[in-house]
Amino acid sequence: MRRRRGQQTALANPVLVGAVTTLVTLVAVFLAYNANNGLPFVPVRVLHVEVANGSNLTPGNDVREGGFRVGVLTDVHPVPLPDGTIGAVLTLNLDKKSGLLPTDSQVEIRQRSALGLKYVDVIRGQSRQTIVDGGTLPLAQTVVPVQFDDIFKIFDPPTRKASQANLVAFGDAFAGRGGAINQAIQSLPSFFIYLSSVARNLADPQTQIANFFIQLDRAAQTVAPIAAVVISGFRDIATTFDAITLSPQAYQQTIQLSPSTLDVGTASLINQRPFLVDFAGFGRDLSAATRELAPTLPTINSALEIAPGVLRRSVSLDKHLQAVLHSLQTLALDPNTNLALRGLTDTVNTLNPQLKYYGPYITVCNWLNLWVTYVPAHFAEFDTTGSAQRALLNLAAPQPNGIGTQESPLPASPQDALPGQTPQALHGQPFAAAITDARGPGGAGNADCENGQNGYPTRLAAGVDPKRIIVSDAHNPGEAAGPVYKQPTNPSLGLFTSRVPAGETFTREPIGVPPPPP
Repeated sequence: MRRRRGQQTALANPVLVGAVTTLVTLVAVFLAYNANNGLPFVPVRVLHVEVANGSNLTPGNDVREGGFRVGVLTDVHPVPLPDGTIGAVLTLNLDKKSGLLPTDSQVEIRQRSALGLKYVDVIRGQSRQTIVDGGTLPLAQTVVPVQFDDIFKIFDPPTRKASQANLVAFGDAFAGRGGAINQAIQSLPSFFIYLSSVARNLADPQTQIANFFIQLDRAAQTVAPIAAVVISGFRDIATTFDAITLSPQAYQQTIQLSPSTLDVGTASLINQRPFLVDFAGFGRDLSAATRELAPTLPTINSALEIAPGVLRRSVSLDKHLQAVLHSLQTLALDPNTNLALRGLTDTVNTLNPQLKYYGPYITVCNWLNLWVTYVPAHFAEFDTTGSAQRALLNLAAPQPNGIGTQESPLPASPQDALPGQTPQALHGQPFAAAITDARGPGGAGNADCENGQNGYPTRLAAGVDPKRIIVSDAHNPGEAAGPVYKQPTNPSLGLFTSRVPAGETFTREPIGVPPPPP
């Protein structure tokens, strides 16, 4: 139909055309802006994914499967995990056209570019069961590998500056050295021939190359606390090399003489092998000692802290010690010292057997304390002039063959007593024993304490009239241990035991007196 003259279409109106163009532009901008979060009016399914680390994911990152975009990441929020750490839950909007995901599917966070851009990679499983809309993929089915940005975090500013310096140094090393590089490549075949034998030696277990690096690490740990001293050493070395460069001729002569010096050194090292073998054994033994030293280091450290003050005070001590040592030297050089030592040795040799015999009287029978206790009573007999020794009871009426009778043909015996007189009998028990011998019931060293016991053994002397009671047996039978040990008059006067203390030597008989017959 022919348009009437003067009639205009809507497209001819510039205002309407401008408004439509602006609207289309706004819609395009809106769609472009929200494209990262998914296009509108496109049906999607929601999937929640538990991951151990959000790995700097941001809403809008792609979700891909087999390299193709199948959705978009819409949300990331942290959550606590069962092991107590903090993880994240990802919310994914997946296109419905990509199909349902099996329950055994996996998710991995992948690197999209070297600038840190990432995406979520979906690896479809084989299970017949599928994940429902809004379901959650558990943490066990997600993988978060080490990301580039995590690797870059290990390079702090000083490390990055040092890396830049290394690159500059490497660049300067290779710049303009194309010919040298070609020569190096030409020499590589022969180099690898020698390298193979070197590598075999290094791979041999006897080389202990692993132990070399372990010891190198220990050496580095040992040197670390004295890094300042090591740096000062390198400064001194630099000073030494500067001095060498000032005399190139002398340095040249040193290089010329080095081959002959190395030949001598090689021959010397061959002779040093036995020493090195012994030194290696010494090192192994010393290693065990150093391991034992480790627990004592706190004590040694405290001693070293105290040592400076002690050393300062030891100066005055050394002065006095010098005088003492001088006096000791004078005493050692004096001829009388040897005479005194020989006399002391003789004295000890003389006293030793006596102490072995008399010692049990003190340690077991307590005779010294009892003797001291009863000495005052022995001299406490009162008379007209004061006090007298209690010795009157030792005298009895005279009888033939009495104890005090001069030129008596027979020993005293109670049978010789006259009517009405006190009988006198000879009791000759020399060296009464303080302890038992090995024939005693409890063995040698038990308390016997025969002196002071009640009664005497009845044994006649050989060749004497059997009617006469003459005691000549030195010991009472059995273990007496009577009032002296079992019922001391005053226990507070001394401590005594039922036998000779352990570790002390003793004898039951005095030296030179034969033991009684068994």
